[in-house]
Amino acid sequence: MNVMKKLGFYSAFVLPLLLISGFYLGGIGFSLIHIFVFILVPVLDFFIRKDQENVPENQIPILTKERFYKLVIFSWVYVQLAVLVWGFFVIANRSLSLSEWLWFSSGMALVTGGVGITVAHELGHKAGKLEQFYAKVLLMTVCYMHFIVEHNRGHHVRVATPDDPATSRRGESFYSFWWRSVSDGYLSAIQLEQQRLEKINAKTWSFRNNMILFTILPLLFVGVFTVGFSLSQSRVVWEIPVFFFAQSILGFSLLELVNYIEHYGMERKKLPNGRYERVTPLHSWNASHTVSNFLLFQLQRHSDHHAFAYKPYQILEHHNDSPQLPQGYSAMIILALVPPLWFRVMDKRLETWKTEVIGSIQ
Repeated sequence: MNVMKKLGFYSAFVLPLLLISGFYLGGIGFSLIHIFVFILVPVLDFFIRKDQENVPENQIPILTKERFYKLVIFSWVYVQLAVLVWGFFVIANRSLSLSEWLWFSSGMALVTGGVGITVAHELGHKAGKLEQFYAKVLLMTVCYMHFIVEHNRGHHVRVATPDDPATSRRGESFYSFWWRSVSDGYLSAIQLEQQRLEKINAKTWSFRNNMILFTILPLLFVGVFTVGFSLSQSRVVWEIPVFFFAQSILGFSLLELVNYIEHYGMERKKLPNGRYERVTPLHSWNASHTVSNFLLFQLQRHSDHHAFAYKPYQILEHHNDSPQLPQGYSAMIILALVPPLWFRVMDKRLETWKTEVIGSIQ
């Protein structure tokens, strides 16, 4: 992989820089991060040639072990924590108007939810204890720690079936999907954790139950900072928990928008034995748009990720036969928020793909 492409993965760090510099600029500066993510990135994706090249087979073992790629995502963990604590400081010490508060909270969510959950997703698929710890820390900052249970042991098993809360159905709006995925995903994580505990003969109501810890830890996290800032200012700094939970909801809503986009209308065939066919690159939407893939550590090559979940982000492949999104996630998120436009664009594309690709295979 060439040097410029490697350095491209550091582009995600532009987001916290824009959030911080935008705050100190004031005025329209509060929206710098939003302009970058939802206007500049889609424009660049449109004009820059897609990256559909895959890593040569003989280079895969080398890139898989190269520490550079691990350093990038490990570094993000510390940057995100520092930026969030800085956000607490801002909220505790500055008087923001309602519009400034909304811009700032949603801008923080683009950092913690837009990139942070993406990094947590990458780390959560790794077996190493440090990677697992970092993934949980990042998910704690958006109150979505159960994701590591439901995504790995639920979603990856049930994807593209009616049993998967995180697979959006054809004709289902994002807003209907959001409630189903959030609520059913949490309940699914509880059930999956109970099943794990039963296998090891452990009690449900104990700290061996990760779901209890995952519920408590975000509260402890924000509680510590709330108490700390309250003592330093001799008042109850209620602004911190309000800000924390607001950016958390916005952050995990970004995740659910991505979930909605990644598997819209995907279906696996049910076999005569009652099981579903094996997950392949045909069961997720693919997007190989260059700029947004740098920002999201190639999450948009999602079809390959689901077929081969063990692969690190730097070697994920583009698949021509996978259903292809017309634009990267930044643009598709905006489209998903307007259901009539989404259905008009995506239902037609879904049918065309099924006719041309699935039809030819069958």
